[in-house]
Amino acid sequence: MSLRTDSTRPDEHARDEISGFDLHAHERPRLLRTAEALSRTAPCTIVSVRNPRSAGGAHDFSSEADYWWPDPDKPGGPYRQRDGLSNPDNFTAHRALLLDFSETVGTLAAAALVCREAEQRQRYADAALAHLYAWFVQPATRMNPSLLYSQAIGGVCTGRAIGVIDTLHLAEVALAAQRLGEAGLIHADALLPLREWFASYLDWLNTHPYGVEEREWPNNHGTCWALQAAAFARFTGNEAVLADCRRRLFEVLLPGQMAADGSFPQELARTKPYGYSIFNLDVMCALGVLLRTLGDDLLRRSLDDGRSLLKGVSFLAPYLISKSSWPYARDVMYWNEWPVRQPALLFGALAAGREDWLRAWQRLDPAPTVLEVRRNFPVRQPVLWLADSRAV
Repeated sequence: MSLRTDSTRPDEHARDEISGFDLHAHERPRLLRTAEALSRTAPCTIVSVRNPRSAGGAHDFSSEADYWWPDPDKPGGPYRQRDGLSNPDNFTAHRALLLDFSETVGTLAAAALVCREAEQRQRYADAALAHLYAWFVQPATRMNPSLLYSQAIGGVCTGRAIGVIDTLHLAEVALAAQRLGEAGLIHADALLPLREWFASYLDWLNTHPYGVEEREWPNNHGTCWALQAAAFARFTGNEAVLADCRRRLFEVLLPGQMAADGSFPQELARTKPYGYSIFNLDVMCALGVLLRTLGDDLLRRSLDDGRSLLKGVSFLAPYLISKSSWPYARDVMYWNEWPVRQPALLFGALAAGREDWLRAWQRLDPAPTVLEVRRNFPVRQPVLWLADSRAV
């Protein structure tokens, strides 16, 4: 599939109208208010809670498959699937801890970047570093750099490939650590053991059968693998993986998942078509932002048939602005909780000069509290993703 630069130019007047939008200024009040409280929280890692049904140890991340339930016809037997319906009795404590950790580190790092006062900046960075070391460095509390026991199914398996999606939120964590290092708020020597952990996990993602299988999934799972791999490769300086992720975006993900109109048919066919479409677009746009290079805006780059990340935003944005116009089935769960402040709207607005998308992004909730929504909202701090251009 050949590539071309999107010949559809953004409206220049619209681009001029948002060219002075300062993301740091917009985010500063919210970030500083939240970070002040988070800077006083103590780290809490997965070793604080054990899953009694997990085959792993204290340092192994564990979770159980969302849509699998006990079979009433076979008590004590293998679980059976009820797609789209989450079993509230399954173990989710490690997911919740990882979400809290990711939100804490991401907020502290973003606050440090936008803060104007040097002592306060360093205090936020030091607090973030304490959490990072608890999760990845300190022997008593660290998480193993593998994912063998995620999305287990009772009576079926102790873990599986699609469990790799559970660490999607570590993409923003790796980016936060990288940004703090670039800002001189974490010394290079202190970053070294963090890079070693992410390098080990990236190697696992690329070599273990679970990681290899997840990489090839033709839906949001494959997209989420790519975002993780790209974020970890960028933090660890793995240029080969970064190059492969760029290739994968335009040779595998876009041509394999996006329809001509910008929709994702495999996500629309699910029991939660709205939420899954949003999720996949957010992650794919974040991948485009992460992988872009000087002079190469990957959101605007298109395949020879016109499909592009911006095409995806153009398809979904009207339904994020007015959910009542959604022409497909409603999600079987969490229909009322979406949308939140979807990053695809912001990334698309800045790439296309669309002030209406920017206004919609500004109106939406930046801090949802429902666990399932938080889990499918992995890009919460755009300051970290757009740190290379302050006033965009």
